[in-house]
Amino acid sequence: MKKNILKECGINEEFSKTIFDYARFLKALNLCHLYFQVEKWINLVLVNSNSLNDNKLKHNIIVDITNLLLKLLIENGATLRNLGIRCSRSREFKPEIFHVLGQNEQFLSQLQYLSLRSLAKIEDNDNDSTTTWLKAVAKYTTKISTLDIEEFYPDYNQQIFHALINVIKSQEQLRLFGIDGAEFLTEFHGMISALESQKNSLQEVIIDSCAFNEEFEVLKICKNLETLRIKNCDQTLSKLSKILEHKINTLEVICCRIYVQQHIALMLEKSGILLQRLRLDLNCQEYTLLLEALKSFCPNIIYLDIMNIKFSTQLVELFSDLQKLKFLSLRCYNDSIPDEELKKQVIQFSEILPLTLQYLNLNNWFGPYTDILLNHCNVPLKKLLIYEINNEKIAKALIEFCIRNKTLNYVGVCKYFDLDDNIRKEVEAYVELVPFERIRVYC
Repeated sequence: MKKNILKECGINEEFSKTIFDYARFLKALNLCHLYFQVEKWINLVLVNSNSLNDNKLKHNIIVDITNLLLKLLIENGATLRNLGIRCSRSREFKPEIFHVLGQNEQFLSQLQYLSLRSLAKIEDNDNDSTTTWLKAVAKYTTKISTLDIEEFYPDYNQQIFHALINVIKSQEQLRLFGIDGAEFLTEFHGMISALESQKNSLQEVIIDSCAFNEEFEVLKICKNLETLRIKNCDQTLSKLSKILEHKINTLEVICCRIYVQQHIALMLEKSGILLQRLRLDLNCQEYTLLLEALKSFCPNIIYLDIMNIKFSTQLVELFSDLQKLKFLSLRCYNDSIPDEELKKQVIQFSEILPLTLQYLNLNNWFGPYTDILLNHCNVPLKKLLIYEINNEKIAKALIEFCIRNKTLNYVGVCKYFDLDDNIRKEVEAYVELVPFERIRVYC
């Protein structure tokens, strides 16, 4: 029967029998990726077919085969842990798929990670299909720990909100909730309030491009909330800094445009000794109050990532108080600092770094002073990330650092593929050089 369906699509491929029933091993599925992989395969097997010239016919063939594949996966016993749904592709799945889901409940029963993308009012039947997927999730699983909603457009459909509320309320232990408003969300129609049902389990919340409203006050009663990530949300940050009374273990604030220093400083004060991971993009704003709060209230920082901050004596002196710091990433600017003064600050920075530090990421701003840093640093680093090794002076300083400290395992180089072969060979006798992204660490 399945071969007949393929033949009807103009495909006469022969498939050998496999040793294993590979469908049973499937744990992660992105419905949009499934569609595109089928499209790539169709382009190969029908390379000389006129079907490829008819876009509508080609699309129908892809949809038929995508549905056939998904039906096979469901019926052959696949049990997902990870599911990705994209609204603009969810309409490609026919009603029979949801009927098969009802007969094979194990397919979604162990789902732990659900990612939703491009939830917008595109077409009525599109939203209906997306809603049907969400209803199936709410019905067949209670084990989702991560719900990540990306590109949630303001042109929403009320059915989507109701379906999402049911998904949230039907879960037993939702630990991470993330929402990204593609065009800045201002209304949530009870979706955020539904997190009250997860007040005993919710540990991490990610808010991107969303305006604060009273629904976010539900976070006050989520006593196990320990990680808060706020991006592109000026007002939301200012409000949350005032209403959240419990302490945060991990705080990330990125791309907030207004003067947010006092709001971050308040959250640092409230979190105090429990704060261990902090990631900030200061957007070249004033930072004196923030550094004072960090120095006064947060001595147990393990991971610190600060972007767009001026390199200064005050910043350097902060590290003498962070005696548990293991991971440090800095992206600074040094405008208007005379060269000799800057060199003195680099030396001071090198000598003041805590001996607990294992990971140092300096990106490209430190380039001309890399050799000075290495010549004055005695921290037992395991991983160092730098922009480039473009001269013998830096190479020599790096080699001497390796010999002196004997702990460095990897150097991540941003311009890895531009490395001079002679310099690469010389340095790799002492330490492994790798592309920057391979060893980059995020909190």
